[in-house]
Amino acid sequence: MRHAHIYLIIGALLSLGLFASPAKAAPVICEKYGSTSIQNGRYVVMNNVWGASTAQCIDVNQSGGFTVTQSAHNNSTSGAPAGYPAIYAGCHYGNCTSGSNLPMRANSSGFAALRSSVSMSYPGSGTYNASYDLWFDPTPRTDGQNTGAELMIWLNRQGSIQPIGSRVGTVNLAGSTWEVWFGNTGWNVISYVRTSPATSLDFTIDTFFSDVVNRGYGQRSWYLTSVQAGFEPWIGGAGLSVNSFSFTNTGGGGGGGGGGNGSCTAAATTQGSWNNGYVVQPVTVTNRGTSALNGWTVTFPLPSGHTITGMWNADYSVSGGTVTVRSLSHNGGLAPGAATSFGFQASRPNGNTQVPSGYTCA
Repeated sequence: MRHAHIYLIIGALLSLGLFASPAKAAPVICEKYGSTSIQNGRYVVMNNVWGASTAQCIDVNQSGGFTVTQSAHNNSTSGAPAGYPAIYAGCHYGNCTSGSNLPMRANSSGFAALRSSVSMSYPGSGTYNASYDLWFDPTPRTDGQNTGAELMIWLNRQGSIQPIGSRVGTVNLAGSTWEVWFGNTGWNVISYVRTSPATSLDFTIDTFFSDVVNRGYGQRSWYLTSVQAGFEPWIGGAGLSVNSFSFTNTGGGGGGGGGGNGSCTAAATTQGSWNNGYVVQPVTVTNRGTSALNGWTVTFPLPSGHTITGMWNADYSVSGGTVTVRSLSHNGGLAPGAATSFGFQASRPNGNTQVPSGYTCA
């Protein structure tokens, strides 16, 4: 009778939902091109050992990441990496996630609102890079190889490796300084290599793509098909981990077509900097829509400890670390495709190298 009484109590507790059901197991993927969807299809995690026959396994984190648990690679650093284990939103060879609104044309109304973030951990050994891989195609392609541009953002690299092509310059973007590399392998490959390693990044996609377009390596008529974050290991790689990843799209304007009405983008260039200040000029505001703008507003976060000391060709206010910039009477009206600009000077703590990033326009 004692056992029956216990079973009745457990049954009652289960009926009340006081015992949680087991969480979905996080799979370990060792298949060369194995993958799994997580968060109800919002993202896909892939093993993607495309450049080697050596073993690689990843332990998938259902909350949004993975860890490389086995990696027996020993590729030559003068050649291609062994693979690209990654998490992504969008479409990769016909395997598409849900809710990303990708592919999306780069001159559509929602493109400026696309944003992604990642947090990573690195082991002390191995030869690898930690990088975003953003793919663009002249068509809204969902399967096969993209032929427009591959935009890579290297947060870190270890060992004697370098991007495809050659170094073509440096640029300040997303609050950091990056080497810019360019090559072509049948499509343009533009790589931004952070001059000092980082374990995280939070940025708007257009922050980097605007620079690609300005350099003549990409076109606004192309479609972003996927946003991927992971690692390219050449030697070893066990312990590489994506702790968290996000891709957000708050602007609409999905795969079908061109710009919406009244959309705009803002792209900033750092003109000069010194130990405790800098000048950002121009911040170019462009009407990407199909109808005229009657006034625009640009917002961006100001890094902690920074103060704007002057601004020209626009009005501004600062609240809670967010700068709101508004057009003046003479530059608020923009026809479709037209652009204007403003600039500002700011102070920062001595030795701080940050500059603002994450500009949005409405």
